[in-house]
Amino acid sequence: MSDKQWYEHPSLILQIKSLSGLRDDLRELNLYEGEGIRPTTDLGEPSEEAKRARTPDGTFNDLSDPWMGAQGTGFGRNAPPNMTITHTKKLLDPDPRLISRKLMARDSFKPAGIINTIAAAWIQFENHNWFFHGNGDADKVIDIPLGPDDEFPHNPMQIRRTIPMNGKEIVDGQPAPVFANVETHWWDGSQIYGSGAEKQSKVRTFKDGKVKVHDDGRLPESLTTAGIDLTGFEENYWSGVGILHTLFAREHNAVCDALKRAYPSMDDQRLFETAVLTVSALIAKIHTVEWTTCILRHPALQIGMNANWYGALGETFRDRIGRVGDSEALSGIIGSTADHHSAPFSLTEEFVTVYRLHPLIPDDWNFFSVESGEHLTNKTFTEIQGKYTRDFMHSMPVGDLWYSMGMASAGAVCLHNYPNALRKLERIDGQITDLATLDIVRDRERGVPRYNDFREMLRMPRRKSIDEITPNKQWAKEINEIYGGDVDLVDTQIGMQAEQPPKGFGFSDTAFRIFIVMASRRLKSDRFFTQDFRPEVYTQVGFDWVNNTGMKDVILRHYPELEEVIGGVDRVFAPWPKLGAPAPDKPNRVVQLADTVRAYLPWG
Repeated sequence: MSDKQWYEHPSLILQIKSLSGLRDDLRELNLYEGEGIRPTTDLGEPSEEAKRARTPDGTFNDLSDPWMGAQGTGFGRNAPPNMTITHTKKLLDPDPRLISRKLMARDSFKPAGIINTIAAAWIQFENHNWFFHGNGDADKVIDIPLGPDDEFPHNPMQIRRTIPMNGKEIVDGQPAPVFANVETHWWDGSQIYGSGAEKQSKVRTFKDGKVKVHDDGRLPESLTTAGIDLTGFEENYWSGVGILHTLFAREHNAVCDALKRAYPSMDDQRLFETAVLTVSALIAKIHTVEWTTCILRHPALQIGMNANWYGALGETFRDRIGRVGDSEALSGIIGSTADHHSAPFSLTEEFVTVYRLHPLIPDDWNFFSVESGEHLTNKTFTEIQGKYTRDFMHSMPVGDLWYSMGMASAGAVCLHNYPNALRKLERIDGQITDLATLDIVRDRERGVPRYNDFREMLRMPRRKSIDEITPNKQWAKEINEIYGGDVDLVDTQIGMQAEQPPKGFGFSDTAFRIFIVMASRRLKSDRFFTQDFRPEVYTQVGFDWVNNTGMKDVILRHYPELEEVIGGVDRVFAPWPKLGAPAPDKPNRVVQLADTVRAYLPWG
């Protein structure tokens, strides 16, 4: 096996070719379905509604396998079963709290620079659409004894165990059992609408297809939890995800208004389901061609992610000519034929692992007026999350929240940059949790391979020593001390955060390998992004809405006061200019891509 990685090839063309080959390889060798992952109950024939639209619980996306990807079905794996061993007797080896304190805790804020805190909130907003293992059982916990100098308020620290599905147990030395996803696995906007008919009914008005939004443009309060908005997913809530939930609830209602004008005979249900299709596809598009290309700035990825959506022939060709046959390469995944590749579709435990991106969140926040530019207040993260969310969000205009979060840089995904507010997080139920410790324990508990094995299962070269993991000699020294020099014991989170990412990357190449296969799979497996992405299903209004709308359009539709700030901005997930600063030049996409490519050439 060659040790040359895709980004080490001398030309952009060879890098793109290598990435394409990697994706094909991963699709064939790194998709596995666990035993009992889906119920066997016969759901019968799909209703007309299920054929034409997304169901609340995710059933019938694949009409030939209606349970695939549904709410409550199990996570799949990217690792083969024989590499998902859970060592319960070594669950705390090395001590995960010590790892949190000595390797992960933020000593000073390290800004990412290339992305803002809206981008940090965005990935959590998306994660809440994709996966949730549930809150576990308060009586089934993992006790983590604390050292004599540890000031955490509870000793032992307690973490609720993840409960396997189908009555299975975690057995030491055996492959991990299957765990269920509380959400649907599909990219269906469930963070806005909820997974399941019961939750969905709570956010709907049942009039003109709309969801509940107050006349002042803010969301109503949760029916169960004070301080939290009423929305489809209310866990781990804070002001950053709050502005996104508010934005896309308003966008849903704007789509409903447009559909009602164009098709006055549409009833409430048809308006609602068509708006769900439209907004879900719009979010997927924004994530694919805007968020991802902002956090992964390498030119091969700029081309690759746009090609995922539009194909190698590009957006202009698609808009003017349409698709060229069923070719995913030429015309993109969107509108092609669905394909699950080597296993039925589900999200995977390893996918959950690589999206543990908590270092993106700052501990300290500054807020400014978008009208005057003046500084309004400072807050800690604790003061803008959980039970404090609504009070804080209602203390200033929402446009000020957008402006402030748009200007602020997210944190870099690296060691010694994990938010300390999240290492002593008070949840709504009063439980105090160290999420850094939790991240380490969850991977071990769920049988996610440790760093070297994780790389091996992706056919990446193993590291022979801890010193090979990172060029940072101080980090290598600290990792060696914690792990006793055993490179094979290093946790995946620690290895990924210690790695030197490829040029222009916001996270590690090891994490990126899971991204390569799963980012395209979420589109390619979904009927409503493939053969049913067409006007006959979305309506012409919905179809055009997805094709002609970007994140900036959505923001300015609902918060036009931000026009002066972002009117000339091309990447809304990159830090925004301050009010009154000269607007940056806005090159067209071709010029911008050419400039990006030139910067990576040997003479650039």
